[in-house]
Amino acid sequence: MKCKLFLFLFLALVLSCQKKSESPNVGSQQVSPSVSYQWEGNDLLVKTSKSETRWNSQNLPIKRAVVLNASLIGYFLELGLESSLVGVSSPEYIYSSRIHKLLESGQIQNVGSEQKYDLERILALKPQVIFTNYISTFENTYTVLKQSGIKIVFLDEYLENEPLDKSKYLLVFGALFGLENESKARYEEIEQAYKALVVQAQKQPTRPLVITNELYGNQWFMPGGKTQFAAFMKDAGAKYLLESTSDTKALPLSFEQVLVEAKTARLWVNAGNYNSKSEMLALHSNYTKLEVFNEGKIYAISGRTQGKANDFFESGVVRADLVLKDYIQIVHPGLISSEPLRYFKELH
Repeated sequence: MKCKLFLFLFLALVLSCQKKSESPNVGSQQVSPSVSYQWEGNDLLVKTSKSETRWNSQNLPIKRAVVLNASLIGYFLELGLESSLVGVSSPEYIYSSRIHKLLESGQIQNVGSEQKYDLERILALKPQVIFTNYISTFENTYTVLKQSGIKIVFLDEYLENEPLDKSKYLLVFGALFGLENESKARYEEIEQAYKALVVQAQKQPTRPLVITNELYGNQWFMPGGKTQFAAFMKDAGAKYLLESTSDTKALPLSFEQVLVEAKTARLWVNAGNYNSKSEMLALHSNYTKLEVFNEGKIYAISGRTQGKANDFFESGVVRADLVLKDYIQIVHPGLISSEPLRYFKELH
């Protein structure tokens, strides 16, 4: 009997030690190189490159949120979280008709713009959290908001270098708004669709040369070879002009460099927000010297626009699969679909 009792106590002690030695960080999720979240007991810790916020489970899911960048609206729309929004800035840059209806009804308030946020209105709305890109010149504003008890989550999705990493931000919103399972399921659908498209594109025997962006003054800034755009081009089965560089930011090129190095390019994508080639020439007549302008095809990011709003910078931020689908249709016409392009428009 004593042996049995000793054995029972020994096993209980071992199991107790094992439990104590387990990591408390259960449910850790690395969303991207710069964004992660994890559960620590009853607390949810969300880390980004510019912020770290801790949430007790008693304060979740979030019920009242303000968004200061239109590029983050897409995550709310994808998960059906519009009703949790109480404020947005610069509504003229928001494409979604659903958001505009809520603005018209007063359920969502306009809290200013990046020129000047309406601090009094934001405070009056009593949001639990503000989602925004980090802008250093607004550091004083952020301090005031934090001192008022409002948490700020900085999400700089535009700095991510892998297309699916931006889509994966859905998991952060899922954790904060009580939709973890739904957000994971939605992300997995996007991921699977994206990877299936990549498989089709990589089977193509040719890789057409592509250039992107446009002249700004005397310089032509093109994304480096380790940027999100370069990743999109690789996955779409294209040869991108700067794919061999190791830069994670845009590189300044002269017009003369592009003229020489892109001589064989016949595709020009993300060529601003124009509606015609004549609009492009009105700003830079030198474009007529480019063979891609005269003999190739040019695609602007003007497929889904409404005034100043552009859905490429809204739903396109989340739906990497739909953006890739457009790129593949441009690079390899007829390969996957004969449907009209979603975010892009060919210029004539």
